[in-house]
Amino acid sequence: MVKKLKLLLLPFSILYGGVMRVRNYLYDAEVLPVERFAMPVLAVGNLTVGGTGKTPHVEYLLRLLALYRVATLSRGYKRSTKGFVLAGAEATATSIGDEPFQYYQDFKGTRVAVSENRVAGIHHLQQLKPAPDIIVLDDAMQHRPVQPSLNLLITDFLRPFYKDFVLPAGLLREPRAGARRADAVLVSKCPASLTGQERQKIRSRIRKYTKPHTPIFFTGYRYGKAVRFGSKAATLGKEVILLTGIANAAPLVEYLQEQGYSVLQHLAYPDHYHYTIKDLQEVQELLQAKQNSQACIITTRKDAVKLEAPEITPVTQLLPLFYIPIEVFFLEDQATFDSLVLEHVAERIDAAKQP
Repeated sequence: MVKKLKLLLLPFSILYGGVMRVRNYLYDAEVLPVERFAMPVLAVGNLTVGGTGKTPHVEYLLRLLALYRVATLSRGYKRSTKGFVLAGAEATATSIGDEPFQYYQDFKGTRVAVSENRVAGIHHLQQLKPAPDIIVLDDAMQHRPVQPSLNLLITDFLRPFYKDFVLPAGLLREPRAGARRADAVLVSKCPASLTGQERQKIRSRIRKYTKPHTPIFFTGYRYGKAVRFGSKAATLGKEVILLTGIANAAPLVEYLQEQGYSVLQHLAYPDHYHYTIKDLQEVQELLQAKQNSQACIITTRKDAVKLEAPEITPVTQLLPLFYIPIEVFFLEDQATFDSLVLEHVAERIDAAKQP
């Protein structure tokens, strides 16, 4: 049935893919305006709709670049505001978007901003005193008016772009050839057991679409110890209710099971979901059921920043809530990737200082 549906949708994918090819050509030929910046502008993006792991990779870059003045710029998906907004004391996940708010909460030395127009957003950031040394663009692969100085493409090990099709038959935002704009490709969510032979096969598939010699890296997720953020009286047990509003919770479910947790129920909401009082009251009712009496609630860091919204904290503070931190690790060649980024940044900053 799924294959038949994809076949029916394929003509629309061909049409949409053609439109995207023309759009990309017009930007490549600079028929449509493209702006470059002297400062280092690092873009993290993907070719695929849905979560490929961009946020943990942005966070990796923020840690790597911590000695510099760094700003992040996102569009702020599903935020309640419009235009350029610089995160400050009044910022919430609702006002600037869940991922930018997560950066604001967890990276105090980073200036966090959102803007639908990334060119205008970069100009706003350059006016800050002091101005950032580096701007990291989140989810900017298809935002062609900005020409980043370093373009990092993330593709999910579980659904790599080279096996997918353009919308609506598949989940690609643009044809696979878009990978040619990447200066490096990171294959995310890889199992730690991925063999060298398997990595080489994946590299060969990816290199059909990238520039020659584009470096390809393989990363996985490393989960940290659960962090309590709800009721101060809560204790972490092995019986849990999983609460997520992310694109793909399967790796987290697998991790919890490997760690000996019993997932009694998984409340899976859509990606970027904003929780309501009613949602949390339903969770309270679940906890009151006899079979869940010893359970606590586990969620992600991305969800935790939304669950701490002022309008729902009166209920949040009563719940046994914990989030699992997540970090990216490299299966190999971490030093090579770090050097690629740091050397690029240093060269751009030095060049920008020249008269």
